[in-house]
Amino acid sequence: MPAIGKVALIFTAGVMRRFFVKNILFVIAVNVLVKPVWVLLIDRTVQNRVPAGEYGTYQALLSLSIIFQIILDFGITNYNSRTIAQEPGRLPELFPSMLSARLVLMLGYMLLACGWGWLLGYRGWELELLAGILVFQGLNALVAFIRSNISALHKFKTDAILSIADRLLMILICGFLLLYPATAGRFRIQWFVTTQIFCYLATAIAAYVVLVRIARVRLRFAFHGPTVLRIIRDTLPYALLIFQMSIYNRADAMMVERICRDGKTQATIWASAFRLLDMVNMLGLMFATMLLPLYGRMLSQKQDVAGIVKLCMNMLMPLSFVVGVAGIFFSGDIMHLLYNGASGPGSAEYQIVFSWLIASFPSWCMMYVYSTLLTANGSLRILNIVAFAGVVINLSLNFWLIPSFSANGGGAIGAAITSFTTQTVLAFAFMIACTRMVNLPFNLKWVLALVSYLLATCALAWFIHSYLHAGWLVQLALLGVISVAGMFVFRFVSFGALKQLMGKQ
Repeated sequence: MPAIGKVALIFTAGVMRRFFVKNILFVIAVNVLVKPVWVLLIDRTVQNRVPAGEYGTYQALLSLSIIFQIILDFGITNYNSRTIAQEPGRLPELFPSMLSARLVLMLGYMLLACGWGWLLGYRGWELELLAGILVFQGLNALVAFIRSNISALHKFKTDAILSIADRLLMILICGFLLLYPATAGRFRIQWFVTTQIFCYLATAIAAYVVLVRIARVRLRFAFHGPTVLRIIRDTLPYALLIFQMSIYNRADAMMVERICRDGKTQATIWASAFRLLDMVNMLGLMFATMLLPLYGRMLSQKQDVAGIVKLCMNMLMPLSFVVGVAGIFFSGDIMHLLYNGASGPGSAEYQIVFSWLIASFPSWCMMYVYSTLLTANGSLRILNIVAFAGVVINLSLNFWLIPSFSANGGGAIGAAITSFTTQTVLAFAFMIACTRMVNLPFNLKWVLALVSYLLATCALAWFIHSYLHAGWLVQLALLGVISVAGMFVFRFVSFGALKQLMGKQ
């Protein structure tokens, strides 16, 4: 390659890294201001406020609705994001057909999921609750589809604001209902679902208005049978992938609720722990949302993505290690602080379930980086093979471990062990697949640095937890400060690199 070409590629890669860092920091800041408030102050309070077992049923039905998102989404969001990122000019042409297909699939999704819920034995108020959940899931998918067009155009800051709009509305409305004396004492899970329906609908309207302003799209329906069938055929590999991911990521809660003798209680314990994992997972999800169109654009322009991959891993993995280790060592204190049930009989079960789930957080982060790259590369065959392995591992272990632990009253623990095992195996499978399919270089020194940092963090947490005579919040803060400083010592980040990425030098 001529020297000028090499310089151009290096310059472009540097611009991409600066563009990514500036936008991801903005996205993280916006989400950190809103989503933890939703998880810790609203969603958690709802669980503590509604009658015992209601939230466990809600969580199981929510998991059921997510599993059937293959019908709701059919891979349209990922396919659309990748296509528009590579060919922005096709947006006005594709939008009407994609929107029409989305609405047709939404109807099929609701009918199928309701039918399956009836077959599983849900009746009466449970089926009504499921119907409400399916409505807001359909609206949420509609928001995700509209946002996929905005992020594909690299309007990441606009997309970030829209990503928190629904949660912000829910915080305001649910916060009022939970605090206002006339409604606080009789809050019901049905109100929670109704609020989400309204907020997702309002966000969908707002997202469409924004899209109209930045792109020439029109709200019209173009339901043409052959076109819809072509879209479904093109998105089928994405749909299969989403279906399999939904099973190994979300089947646990439903299986716990259906298999265990005290299923509603066990599902509530599972939801208590998974909520916190879901909250920290927003970090990796934000990376994935930005990386899919960014990877797609870079790969279409034959740019090297290795630098972006390593940058993301250097940002995500050390942080995920700290969160995972801190969650394990301080699991009892965290769960006791947040949940009423974690203070009485069975409190140890809350701690164990949370420890296993939070330990899987580094694996989730790895998957967000590497599976997104495989998706952008169009490596759907290998993605589906790995995902199928995840389904087999997850269902097999759940059918074995949930009844085994349920015999001693702790079926949620079996599901948590299953989740940790599944996510860990798949994370390494996706990483290995990436090194082969996208020709990513293997850097042994860098891998050893990550392992060493993890071991050092574990040792530090053990020492602080065992020998520092102070409150657990002080211990946790000290662990966080020293661990962040360690990221600079291990050279995952440096002040010089940060200044350069932010365009300060």
